[in-house]
This record gives sequence, C-alpha cells and structure tokens, in this order.
Amino acid sequence: MENDDTINGSSDAAQKLTRHADVGGGQEDANAGNGDEPREPEPSDRRKEILKALAAVERDSAAIAESFSSLFASLRLSLSQATSSTVDHMNCFSDAAGRLQECVLDASTKGNRYINSCLRLNEEMKGMDALATQLKVLRRHVDALDSAVNRIVRIP
Repeated sequence: MENDDTINGSSDAAQKLTRHADVGGGQEDANAGNGDEPREPEPSDRRKEILKALAAVERDSAAIAESFSSLFASLRLSLSQATSSTVDHMNCFSDAAGRLQECVLDASTKGNRYINSCLRLNEEMKGMDALATQLKVLRRHVDALDSAVNRIVRIP
C-alpha cells in the first residue's frame, strides 16, 4: 500500500512540476481561451524519463528498505539467540557454582570436625604419657615379682 501511495505521490508531484514549466508555453492557454475544454498537456519525452527515473528510484528505495528490514530481523534473531545462549550458560554456571559451594561447605564442615577430633585425641594422649610411664613401672614390678616367684617355686 505504501508503494502505491508513494508512486502516486511522486507522479502527482512530477505532474505539478511539469504543469508549472508549461505555464510559460502559452499554447495550452490559447486552446483554453477558444472555448474548448482545457486538456492536459501531453508529457514530453523528458517528463517520461523523469517519471521513469522516479519510479526506478522508488523501486530501488523499496528494495533497499526491504533489505534493511530483513537484515535487522536477522540481526535481532541472532542477538536473541546469542543472548539466550549466554543466559542459559550463565544459569548453568550459576547452578554449578552453587552446587560446588554446597560441596565445599560440607567438606569444610567435615574437615573441621576431623581436626577438632584430632585435637581432642591429642589432648587426651598427653594424659596418656603419664599413664604409659606408670604402666612401664608397673610392668617392671610385675616382671620382678614373676622372677621372684619363679625362683621360689623352683627350689631344687
């Protein structure tokens, strides 16, 4: 529809320009004074060429506009796909980072429990040194007692 309006508008403008140029010609004005009905002047070859050139320019402009429209639609689609992919990748990355964070927190909690258990065991083992020393002394006493009993029991 726009092309028809544009073509008609261009033709009307071209006809107005050609009528303006014919005003100084005088022959058409003389025919109008004869009582004959005023006639449209026949377009000259130059006017036909101008109209053809205008029509060609209009067709080319419409083709260029359509080409730009297609290009922008293609760019819009490409941008949408690229943005969508980026958003999908970012969502995936965010999910993976969240899961990794949960696993790290869980592992660090378990690691802290292990370290605390080792520290408690170390504290308890410090008290074991005195007990180990007492056990060694007790063992020596038991060994001495055993030797004494064996000597008494083996009386020849």
